[in-house]
Amino acid sequence: MGWMHTARFLTTAAQLHHLPDITVPEIAFVGRSNAGKSTCINTLTQQKQLAFASKKPGRTQHINLFALGKQGVTDAVLADLPGYGYAAVSRSDKQRWQQVMVNYLRSRQGLTGIVLLCDPRLGLTELDEALLEAVRPRVEDGLKFLVLLTKADKLTRAEQAKVLSITRLQAGGGEVKMFSALKKQGVDEVAQLLWQWSHPVGGAAPAEAPAEGAEAGEPSAPIEPSEPN
Repeated sequence: MGWMHTARFLTTAAQLHHLPDITVPEIAFVGRSNAGKSTCINTLTQQKQLAFASKKPGRTQHINLFALGKQGVTDAVLADLPGYGYAAVSRSDKQRWQQVMVNYLRSRQGLTGIVLLCDPRLGLTELDEALLEAVRPRVEDGLKFLVLLTKADKLTRAEQAKVLSITRLQAGGGEVKMFSALKKQGVDEVAQLLWQWSHPVGGAAPAEAPAEGAEAGEPSAPIEPSEPN
């Protein structure tokens, strides 16, 4: 999908109110640290260093936005959210960033879809399930949702089939797909799905993205985060 290859850095923010208002579909990538989120984004966009992977998982604590669209016209935005659940991060940092992410997922205007990345060898953890529960009302209202089982090359075909079956039962109506950056498994399929999310039949025409630094209001009522592991 050449469309995915147009990805370019838009802005970064440490707080929700620093994020610009977005008038095009926005797709968020979330997941535990070490789930392969940065690698997934870089593989989908065919850019080696678009999404930054910290040498110390869990240390990256910003929301990074990337614009998508040909000829400089932005028709969608990818949001790379900080990884969560890594033990080396302090308890207070875990709680603070878990609350920021839940607030983002519950209140972000224009959020069209969520991609939850998960290591299939570990399965959905308590934090992943807490995230699923937090966004369930929006999913029931039409928010798109995909559980992406990364590092599929670590599993045999039989193991992949088993974990797919189990995760589909846990996903609560969301889609579930296998993905391997190394073997390029699922890359074209996921890229096509994200295109469809961003370009629904009868959807609005592409719009220019806001200038970097534009601000959006924070949610009126913060959501209490679940207790981290």
